[in-house]
Amino acid sequence: MTHPRTNRLVRFVRWSRILAHVATAFVILRFGYLRLSQGRQRAVYGWWSAKVLHILAIESRIEGEAPHAIPGAAVMFASNHISWIDIFAISSVRPTRFIAKSEIRDWPVVGWICERAGTLFIRRARRHDTARINDMVHDVFAKGDCVGLFPEGTTTVGDKLLPFHSSLFEPAVANGARVIPVALRYEHPDGTLCRPMGFVGEITFAQSMGLIARQKKIVVRVRFGEPIACEGLARRDVTRLVEARIASLLDLPTPDSARRTPPDPAAGTP
Repeated sequence: MTHPRTNRLVRFVRWSRILAHVATAFVILRFGYLRLSQGRQRAVYGWWSAKVLHILAIESRIEGEAPHAIPGAAVMFASNHISWIDIFAISSVRPTRFIAKSEIRDWPVVGWICERAGTLFIRRARRHDTARINDMVHDVFAKGDCVGLFPEGTTTVGDKLLPFHSSLFEPAVANGARVIPVALRYEHPDGTLCRPMGFVGEITFAQSMGLIARQKKIVVRVRFGEPIACEGLARRDVTRLVEARIASLLDLPTPDSARRTPPDPAAGTP
């Protein structure tokens, strides 16, 4: 099925507005963000995330119990992963500090923005990075912030789930957090899957942005599942529960556990 596309003028305007929005983030983070209160930082982050969706004509539809219903609790969001937009789709609802691979910190401009905004970087090559990440996540929870992660470790176009990496749930177990499954799905207005949103393969950020800018309108469904209390559970138990709930929310099969290769290390990220 062919879906309506934007013209060159609309694409130019969207590119221009996104670049200006990134420049705004640079100025805010460089000159005042860290001096704001925690509450004010969250408000700015939430506003900036929602603005990204607005510029790109992405309509957010929230389903399930809002995460604000758990005040004062240590909260970790675990979501399927489709696009770089995922972070903003979730943070527009509740500002969230995501765990990401340390390589992102080396990206020009974007890496600096992510670091200043509070991204938690994990070193994939170090098998014993768990203790450091646990301490960082503990500090984030103590400040009342949420932590987010993408346990698949890579992206899909949204038509399947990949096996979840249980090592990424160690900080949630160690800190007694509540893990909230989040299911993301990007659709065309007619309800069909919007495959151009998939940030997959060797596609670059610019190519991905170009594909998104061509879409006349996109709907992102953000579905929140029932929270999972980690007390008394091993990280693999948490992994299976989150995996099953996200699969159910998306009406997709759970990944075949027998295909979890290589064995999940004690620490690290995919």
